[in-house]
Amino acid sequence: MFCVFWKMIDNDRGEHMRIRPGTVGLISSISKDKKKTAPVKASDMKRTRRDRGELEDIMFKLFERQPNWSLKKLVHETDQPEQFLKEILQELCVYNKRGTNQGAYELKPEYKKSVEDADVS
Repeated sequence: MFCVFWKMIDNDRGEHMRIRPGTVGLISSISKDKKKTAPVKASDMKRTRRDRGELEDIMFKLFERQPNWSLKKLVHETDQPEQFLKEILQELCVYNKRGTNQGAYELKPEYKKSVEDADVS
C-alpha cells in the first residue's frame, strides 16, 4: 500500500495514478540522449608502449622536423599512451608556458646541441 498525503491507497498497482504534465517529454528526451552515445573512437583505444630507447629516437627525429610540438600532436605522431609520453617528455623537453610557443614542448638545450652536432657530422 502507498501513503499519499497521509491518505492510504488500497490499489497499489497504479491503475488510478496519473502522470504529471511535463514528465512524459522529460522521460522520452532522456531515452533519446542515451541512444545518441558515440561509438568508441580509434583514438580512445588502448595504445601499446614501445621500448623507451626506441621512442626516444623517434622523439629526436620528430624534433628535427619541427622544433615545437603540442602533446596532442605528439600522441598522434607516436601513437603512444599519453601518460608514458609525458614521462619521456619530462626528461627530454621543456614545456613552454608563455610566449609564442605557449603549450608546446621543445627539446632541452643539451639535447639540441647533440642533435645539431649529429647533423654536422
